[in-house]
Amino acid sequence: MEAATASSGFGSGQGLARSSPRPSGGRGRYLIRLLLRHPLRPVSRLVVAAANPQQQVGVEGGQAICAATNMEPERGSPREVMDEIARCYELVSRLGRGAVYLGSSRVPATHPHYHQTAELAREIAKLLDCTTWTGAGPGLMDAANQGALEADKPVGGFKIGKEAGEWTTSNFHPYLPSESYHTCRFFSARKHGLVDAVVRNDATVKTAIVALPGGIGTLDEVFEIMALIQLERIGSTLPVPFLLMNYDFYYSKLLEFLDDCKDWGTVAPGEVASLWKVCNGNYDALEYLAQFYNVPAGERNYDISPLSKEHRSPPYTIPR
Repeated sequence: MEAATASSGFGSGQGLARSSPRPSGGRGRYLIRLLLRHPLRPVSRLVVAAANPQQQVGVEGGQAICAATNMEPERGSPREVMDEIARCYELVSRLGRGAVYLGSSRVPATHPHYHQTAELAREIAKLLDCTTWTGAGPGLMDAANQGALEADKPVGGFKIGKEAGEWTTSNFHPYLPSESYHTCRFFSARKHGLVDAVVRNDATVKTAIVALPGGIGTLDEVFEIMALIQLERIGSTLPVPFLLMNYDFYYSKLLEFLDDCKDWGTVAPGEVASLWKVCNGNYDALEYLAQFYNVPAGERNYDISPLSKEHRSPPYTIPR
């Protein structure tokens, strides 16, 4: 990732990805120089620890497969990762930067959060006139794709072969054209692509990070991006809005935990609030983005359905 300097933010500074000048030579060339300067040595033996000790598998030369999880062979050289990251950057360059959606792959299409996400993605795509980016998986990632397609705006994605839901046996997306997504072998390449899709080095480019309800994978991406923002390594010369969608107070206990961290001294007062904007509904999110990008009031024609404050969605039904 590229180095960055703090930039003054919109309003109180909530939800802004801080940034600064990047190194000369561009992201791809900088990464190539870094990898060539510090090559990684192949691992001669790696022991994969499973929850059940009887399932521990020794991996010789990084090429054996963990039978319990059907893992793909380990990379043979860092150049394989570098090449995949370069392909992710090329896809972003071709389709254009925009709004990146992070969310659960397990949410069924019948759940209210799926419909709220599709609605939000449709309206953001129209409001910002941008490309919609996801992990190209099922669940809320699919909802965001559907919303953007309904708005007749571009869609791009970085898929992986395995998700915590369906579509796990194929490297191909069921309906997106192959030129609009890349199936990543390495998680690191996927993350590089998603972060690059929100970089702003031109004031005419409108991007956003939208964190939807999700589990381990979503939280991994959310906190990694938070760390990039906090450490000013997001790689953008202009601030990027970061929205946490707290549908049905999904993230309220997480927010309480982060609040408790202040009492322990591991988080500074106001630190978390400066990194993102918490939104309880789609209207809050759209208004924040409209103000952030100075969209005139006459152009804020949101086509969203009002939800009762008393409404609470049921838990997700996860097939086992």
